[in-house]
Amino acid sequence: MEDEIRPILLVEDRIADLDLTKRALARRNLINPIQVARDGEEALDYVKRWEAGEQTPVFILLGVRLPKVNGLTVLRELKSHPRFNAIPIIMMAGHRNDIEMQEAHGLGCNSYIVKPIDFTNFCEVAPASGVYWRAVSAAQS
Repeated sequence: MEDEIRPILLVEDRIADLDLTKRALARRNLINPIQVARDGEEALDYVKRWEAGEQTPVFILLGVRLPKVNGLTVLRELKSHPRFNAIPIIMMAGHRNDIEMQEAHGLGCNSYIVKPIDFTNFCEVAPASGVYWRAVSAAQS
């Protein structure tokens, strides 16, 4: 299982943003499979799967405003988990909100980007957090 390419978990409820993000990742030719959770509850369900032995993602792209459980709550839960708190998390917001951004960073997010995610913006933010290079390293090893 260690030799497998680790997935990227994309947590997004809006179909247009989901598609844009997938296209931005595909343009970089990453071979990591993309797993999708459509709301915060689905995202938190992954914790049970990881505890059961499913491979953890190389990083998580997490929407801020999600149905059922909002992204900041998901972030809080993941960063407080003793086994999964080191998974890099990039928060994605529909608009710039300095209060949400400060809260997200305070909870331990690695980056905070504003949608729509364009490839240039993603490539500027992701390397700063080390997330992009982890995915590239995983893809090349």
